[in-house]
Amino acid sequence: MGKEKSDAGKSSRMKRRWKKKAKRILVLLVLLLVAYVVLWIATPSVDEYYGDGGQTGVIAGLEIPLLGEGDVVTIHTGFSLLYDEEHEQPRWVAYELTRDEIYGVHERADNFRPDPSIPSGSATLADYRNSGYDRGHLIPAADLPWAEEAMGDSFYMSNMSPQDPTFNRGIWASLEAVVRNFASTEGAVHVVTGPILTDGPYKTIGENKVSVPNYYYKVILDYTEPEKKMIGFLLPNEGSRARLERFATSVDEIERISDLDFFPQLPDDEETLLEASFDISLWDLDEFRASMAEREAYSADSTAFVPVRKEAASLRMLRSTVDRIMVRTKREIKSLLGMFNIPFLTNF
Repeated sequence: MGKEKSDAGKSSRMKRRWKKKAKRILVLLVLLLVAYVVLWIATPSVDEYYGDGGQTGVIAGLEIPLLGEGDVVTIHTGFSLLYDEEHEQPRWVAYELTRDEIYGVHERADNFRPDPSIPSGSATLADYRNSGYDRGHLIPAADLPWAEEAMGDSFYMSNMSPQDPTFNRGIWASLEAVVRNFASTEGAVHVVTGPILTDGPYKTIGENKVSVPNYYYKVILDYTEPEKKMIGFLLPNEGSRARLERFATSVDEIERISDLDFFPQLPDDEETLLEASFDISLWDLDEFRASMAEREAYSADSTAFVPVRKEAASLRMLRSTVDRIMVRTKREIKSLLGMFNIPFLTNF
């Protein structure tokens, strides 16, 4: 008899636990549904956000790599970056580069200085002084001649990394000119570049102990029709007379080495396909060169060239970041709701 009462008690307690658990699940489901409805109303649809892929810029902030928890993106005129406090340099610098922009007429004016927008403080000029290493631009100043402010922002120390002089002034400079040629021939490209910071320990320079990377990468996406394509380059931090083809690789390989996820906003199947391989024959590896006279003529003749991109650049990036977060959250909530097998939510 006592055993029967004990079993009945256990059964009753289990029922109460299951009821509480069921209530929590129901509340969670309701909250997810409400959140999804709000996001559905406030957020562009995934199709709207991704667009048809026929034009560059359809995906706002397409060049921004996947952000981790706690990552804070620093936004400057014409580019954004993720600063790595441990190594006192960017983990990546990302930007879109267009044909119109590379024909800008603002000339380089060296203005190296610490970046006040880095909360922890960026590296300083003193860190590089007498180190034997160049203050190597990650987005080159020559990519930002379309606005004086953009050109000036490229000289923040948050955009610098210690580069061997024979590398910075040699093959790296050549690759930068080739990327500008990609923008010229394709109309626009999305670029992410930076040091490899996963193969330490590293030699350091200066009081702030700026790490000296062993390798640098660039990944480039041409998202314009008729042929979308990607390519990556991985180069050792040393002078080289080798042809750039030798350093070309897939974006997948750069992701593996750098522990970064590039172009996460692309539809998954498209991202997988484009990142898996590259075809060097699809890219014109000539270096871009244009005289000031040619730049001025282009700017005067081109009805498409509107040198006002700097206006509201931060607002556009902020909006694109918020949209990106909302779209990804919306997709995750939809996926969670789909686990409950409620048919109408699948196409909501």
